[in-house]
Amino acid sequence: MPTRSGAAGVLALCTILLLSACTANAPGPSAETSTPARPGPSDTGAPGSPGPTATAGAPVRPVDDPVVIASGLDAPWSILRLPNGGTLISERDTTLVRELLPDGSLRDAGQVTEATPDGEGGLLGLAALADPAAPGGTGWVYAYFTSADDNRIARMPLLGAVGSHTFGASEPVFGGIPKAGNHNGGRLGFGPDGLLYATAGDAGNPANAQDLDSLGGKILRMTPTGDVPDDNPFGTYVYSYGHRNPQGIAWDGSGRLWASEFGQNTWDELNRITSGGNYGWPIVEGLGQDADPGFLAPEEQWPTSEASPSGLAIVNNTIFMAALRGERLWRIDPSSGEVDDWFVNSFGRLRDVVSGPDGTLWFVSNNTDGRGTPYPGDDRLYQVSVAP
Repeated sequence: MPTRSGAAGVLALCTILLLSACTANAPGPSAETSTPARPGPSDTGAPGSPGPTATAGAPVRPVDDPVVIASGLDAPWSILRLPNGGTLISERDTTLVRELLPDGSLRDAGQVTEATPDGEGGLLGLAALADPAAPGGTGWVYAYFTSADDNRIARMPLLGAVGSHTFGASEPVFGGIPKAGNHNGGRLGFGPDGLLYATAGDAGNPANAQDLDSLGGKILRMTPTGDVPDDNPFGTYVYSYGHRNPQGIAWDGSGRLWASEFGQNTWDELNRITSGGNYGWPIVEGLGQDADPGFLAPEEQWPTSEASPSGLAIVNNTIFMAALRGERLWRIDPSSGEVDDWFVNSFGRLRDVVSGPDGTLWFVSNNTDGRGTPYPGDDRLYQVSVAP
């Protein structure tokens, strides 16, 4: 069984994953020498619900070594497990949406041609909404992407069956989110309330985050067709503000929203998001004990060298957070306050993590994004079993 970060955990991985010296600069694991996992039916329960083999309510942790599901991805950004059991993966710079096949190969399901990659911008987050009234009778795939003028959200009808998915014509949902070469946010998710949430970065202008008339530096909330919900706190799309560059959102079993956020030079954050909450950026970074008491402090914080967090997943109310610069998977148990890190420097930069089938967790590396050290076969999608 793997352990937390440290020499023991690294040595355990070295005995399993061939071609890996288990250092930040050594070759990564080879897809050809790892046992491929087979994608299974998706657990499509409510956010935070346990997988089919997990013990309800018991915190979970990795219990074996990750295996490679797929390789050869190009700057992957978002893993989307569809309600019908299929899996899609967005690629930031190619603007392609790739479909994972049962044998671990990948095919192109479609492309978001309106996306204009630029620095950290491009095709970013994906979300799915089952809707028999949609063209094709299956539902919609939503995409957050950087256009020539702004960051925006569109949706596309999901067509075809698992293994042969395509998309119908896209239609706009929302736009006008500030864009830049960095700090574009980009994560999408449907909450337990059936509404669409989107993370928006400050687009390199910290003042955006405290300006309620700006969409930058916010978590936004809207209906599936892009309208303002009646109960939004300011009568606008803004749900929370004072964010620098949030890139992960997930809901626990009580319906509470959590978000990961890039700090500047000192602290990265994990925040519990409340309606109308102000999270302090750019006036404060991290806990900021001496700041205005009206700011909401993070639940956890990390030095930027150990995190630079992106995707979040919650399994049995256990939070898993993918770390880019930190090159690890963080695990947070809010019920006990326990925080530990896994697979440190073993797979490079990690961009996204999601709940997988049959008591597993899936995560994707991001070494081909221009800031990592890509190894032959990168980037890869991994699977690891989790249990109490």
